[in-house]
Amino acid sequence: AWWCGSFRSTAGSEDVTMVHKKICMLGGFAVGKTSLVSRFVSSIFSDKYLSTVGVKVDKKAVSVDGRDCTLMIWDVYGQDDFQSVQHSQIRGMAGYLLVVDGTRRATLDTAQKLHELALQVVGEVPYIVVLNKADLAADWEIDDTAVFKLAERGGRVLRSSAKTGEGVEEAFQLLTRSMLD
Repeated sequence: AWWCGSFRSTAGSEDVTMVHKKICMLGGFAVGKTSLVSRFVSSIFSDKYLSTVGVKVDKKAVSVDGRDCTLMIWDVYGQDDFQSVQHSQIRGMAGYLLVVDGTRRATLDTAQKLHELALQVVGEVPYIVVLNKADLAADWEIDDTAVFKLAERGGRVLRSSAKTGEGVEEAFQLLTRSMLD
């Protein structure tokens, strides 16, 4: 799988290794997955909601602790009562961001189901629980205790806001570091 391996080039005098990692954005409908990717990849945020159809793939080169890595970011459509994330979409991922909308309690249940699916399909891989929409914290329906239960198997929990940028870079950096270690 080209997205979860290394490419070694011997052109020129240097031996260069570029690591590519497939990561997935998993979460319910309208939790902010696409907005988080847009903020991370392009440093932009839009209030206009656009539903993801299927999968949108972006890539970004990052450097963590002096190690270079290209992230292949699979923005998978939001799971809801009418559509489910498919095994083929997450197969081969090296890690994932599990996104929860702090203003909607039901998205925590969806995240739990997606976490179980990920365990079935790829086993134990690094993941970060991203409690999104920190800019709307006054309207949150989710408390920290409920979220930390989702991270019991080794995931970290971060608050983020695609709108303000809070926690976005940190989430992707932490996930990348975990995948490279």
